[in-house]
This record gives sequence, C-alpha cells and structure tokens, in this order.
Amino acid sequence: MSRWDVFQDQVIVITGAASGFGRILANKLSVEGAKLVLADINAEPLARVAAELALPDNAVTTTCDVAVELDVKALVEQARDVFGRVDIMVNNAGLGTSPKLLIDTTEEDMDINYAVNTKGVFFGIKYGIRQMLAQSPPGGIVLNVASMAGIGGAPTIGAYAAAKHAVVGLTKTAAYEYAAKGVRVNAICPFFSPTPLVTDAELGQKMDSLARGTPMKRLGDPEEMVEVMLMLMSPANSYMNGQAVAVDGGMSAI
Repeated sequence: MSRWDVFQDQVIVITGAASGFGRILANKLSVEGAKLVLADINAEPLARVAAELALPDNAVTTTCDVAVELDVKALVEQARDVFGRVDIMVNNAGLGTSPKLLIDTTEEDMDINYAVNTKGVFFGIKYGIRQMLAQSPPGGIVLNVASMAGIGGAPTIGAYAAAKHAVVGLTKTAAYEYAAKGVRVNAICPFFSPTPLVTDAELGQKMDSLARGTPMKRLGDPEEMVEVMLMLMSPANSYMNGQAVAVDGGMSAI
C-alpha cells in the first residue's frame, strides 16, 4: 500500500501540467488512481504527459491560459462535468522572469508577472472554491505554488517577487475565509529548482552559483518539491491551513 493512496478517486485539477512540478505531480497521482483534469497553455507537451500516465483513462486534458478568467472558469466546469466534483485544485502554472534590477523593471514586466503568476492563481482559487462550496458534500483543498521569492526579498527578480508575495496573501486570505466551510488553502514556496521555468530563463545559467549559496550546497530536485506538494494537498493533512511552506534547503534559516 502506498503512502499516497489517499488520492485514489480524488478529482484533482492541475494547471501548468505539461512540464516541471505539474508533470511530475500528474504522474505520481495517476499511479495512485486519482481522477485528473490537466491544463496547460501548451497543448502538445500536455498531450505527451497524458499519454505517459499510468491510468490515462482517468484523466482529461484541456488547453488553458490561466491569465484568462474564462479559461479557468471553463477548466473547473469541465472537471465538474466530467467527474462530478473538484476535490483538490492545484494552481501550479506560472512563468519565470529575466533578472534585472528594480529600477530597470518595466511596466510590461510587472503586468505579465501579475497576469500569470498572480491572477492565474486568483482565478484558480476563485472558481475552485466556488465549485467546492457548491458540491455535496462541500469542501476541498487548494494548493498554490508560490516561491521563496514570495516570502522574502528576491534581488533582480522584483516583478516576480511582487507577484508571488500576492499569491501568499491570497492563500492566507482564502484559508481564513473558507476554513469553516471545509476548504483548506496552503502554498508551497520552493527555492530554485531545475524545472523549465528556471532552466529556460536566464537564471538557468546561474544554477551552479545559486546552489553554492545554499546551506546544503545544492538545489532542490523537482521530485523533492513534489513530495512536499503531495503532503500539503493530502486529505490526511487535515489541520494545516493558511500556510506558506518554504522548501529551500535551509535558505530561510540564514
């Protein structure tokens, strides 16, 4: 028996499922028998993820731009129409940013980070919780992917940090507002991890130096991050609510 068999038959929506944490999470949950609704803005890699699942018949996929409110609304409605409910909403989709000092950051930098990294999570919270409250029995779990940049300063990625701080604020607000209605909301705050969000950005060229600056002298593997995601979204973890959990190899201890 697996320690994650609590996810069997749980209806789980994952945004940003075509790569990185989302792809790993989808594969692990499929092994456990979860019913998956996988979304990403990139249709072809999303289809490849669906094809590699242990139980592909238990999953549906849809193209979704999380910066577009109607896309996220339709995503949650699809989960309801196909599987009847939403047990867990994982707001994982996001984008990285090119390093630049704050005074060189443009309005466009702020806008794109806010659109995807903040509004995308907000829409997922909004429509995910609406569905959780409407179903019988009501309740569910929301997991937001924030960042260490959302709980501290983040030199050269100010726009990204501002957006991720907003995610932490949304997480705590939603957790308080809906706790009595059976909805728990938490966030994971990873340090840099070699997913496409990091490796495809200019920061990817600095991973060795980033690793040397950590207490453990390495970056966290994406698999390690997903293990924490599974813990945070587990139905068995029933009293954790409103937390922004740092997974950083000790960086926040400095």
